[in-house]
Amino acid sequence: MTDRSIARERADGARQPGAEEKRRRILDAAVRVFARRGFHASRVGDIAEEAGVAHGLLYHYFSSKDEVLQTVFRENWAELLERFEQVEESDEPADEKLHGIVKILLRTWRNDPDLVTVMVREVGRSAHLASQVEVIGQGFAVIERVIEQGQGEGVFRAELDPRLASWVVYGGLEEILTGWVMGRLPDGDEEVARAERTIVDVVLGGLRTAPVVA
Repeated sequence: MTDRSIARERADGARQPGAEEKRRRILDAAVRVFARRGFHASRVGDIAEEAGVAHGLLYHYFSSKDEVLQTVFRENWAELLERFEQVEESDEPADEKLHGIVKILLRTWRNDPDLVTVMVREVGRSAHLASQVEVIGQGFAVIERVIEQGQGEGVFRAELDPRLASWVVYGGLEEILTGWVMGRLPDGDEEVARAERTIVDVVLGGLRTAPVVA
């Protein structure tokens, strides 16, 4: 069987009734398995067993374990980016928009720690990241545009480079998520709220223009 016929067979299988539910079940199971065992120690059979599907069925949807990981990243990052863009397109002032982005990223840990673990540990520290640089850059671009908006509004300091500032903002958020993933930072509800306040105080405090003294 050729690669093209295999791909066609997978596509046909994905269009069958209930296929999307099975595909989603496989992806959700993969997240749990990768978070628990690590990507390299996980097998396709582990994912199929976790999902409660036949081993061979997984290949109707994905060609390999690598494609499963790439799909987990691509679809979840696209959802995150959509939420960023919704914040950007709102009528809020720039500082509130940036606060909204901070909340979205940090609260993903409380909502889905397995997914954050996979995104940080397995994608962020693997060769898979190299093929996703452009997609990740779209998230940085949203933050950069919000900072530029704040500079135009006079809320953020005009002398700062908005591109560099966007990397500082995202870098700080990612390091906090990494600390939670690696078990180096406490991650209860109170600690997540404290992390949010700290990022807002430190990052937004550094971006904001100095108040005018009468």
